[in-house]
Amino acid sequence: MKGSVVSEAAGAILGQIVEGALKPGDRLRAQKLADQLGISRFPVGQAMRMLAEQGVLLSDPGRGFTVANDAPRLARDVENGRPPDDVLAVYFQIAEDRLSGDLPDHVSELSMRDRYQLSRGQLTQLLNRIAAEGWAERRSGYGWTFSTVLTTPAALEQSYRMRIAIEPASLMEPGYFLPADILRQCRDTEERMLDGEILTSNADRLYERSVRFHEAIVGASQNSFFLDALKRVNRIRRLLIYRSLADRSRYWQQAAEHLQILKAIEAGDLPLAAERLKAHLDGVMKNIPNMRPLLEGAQRRRT
Repeated sequence: MKGSVVSEAAGAILGQIVEGALKPGDRLRAQKLADQLGISRFPVGQAMRMLAEQGVLLSDPGRGFTVANDAPRLARDVENGRPPDDVLAVYFQIAEDRLSGDLPDHVSELSMRDRYQLSRGQLTQLLNRIAAEGWAERRSGYGWTFSTVLTTPAALEQSYRMRIAIEPASLMEPGYFLPADILRQCRDTEERMLDGEILTSNADRLYERSVRFHEAIVGASQNSFFLDALKRVNRIRRLLIYRSLADRSRYWQQAAEHLQILKAIEAGDLPLAAERLKAHLDGVMKNIPNMRPLLEGAQRRRT
């Protein structure tokens, strides 16, 4: 368990550096990372020391750790050479079993530990993450219940209609402003995707890249109601999106469309950016019928 938690914390730090959320010179906050991952500060500290040994972070006695100047390149190198995380593999297996109808709505922790050959700590780590993402919750007194939200094509279509209503509108809010550094981070991410990371990134990374893009665009509206609504739907649609990542061909077009949206924002043409964002979401929504056999099959197996 110890090694897998440290590996998860190190992976989270590396991911934030690669995506540009952590930049050279930034100081790391152990408690913030621990809260994000649902773990204690101790494995986070171990992960930071391990990355300092690899040159990704700099250790400043008495002041903690900062991101090294060459960290973005080193982080990508470390990520590419990192062995698969066994616990993350089980997370994806749980998602797959849930969508396939092989995992019932109600489960006990003992049955989950036996089914996936996990320690108590590993299972707690996974269930806490799943609960934070909104597709399971602890039952009163015993076991866990998986949500049925967004397990049908109709529900997924409704989520996209909601996004089509709020995301383009967010660009027209008074005082809309996307900081230059955030815009640059978003653009760099999309360009790396087009350079090949669409094929090499795992499902977790691909999903987070899309989430960060759309939440950055909406967050720049300064309207917390828009952003809170988007964050909620992003948590609960995660389960289905993982399954859809098996076919990555459409992500080339999506990355190119993201860049065109950013180009319009950078030029100050927010109406054009809103128009492009709506067209982008419309295009994604048109792909949902392709999921229908998958989702309806999962429903039949649960009934």
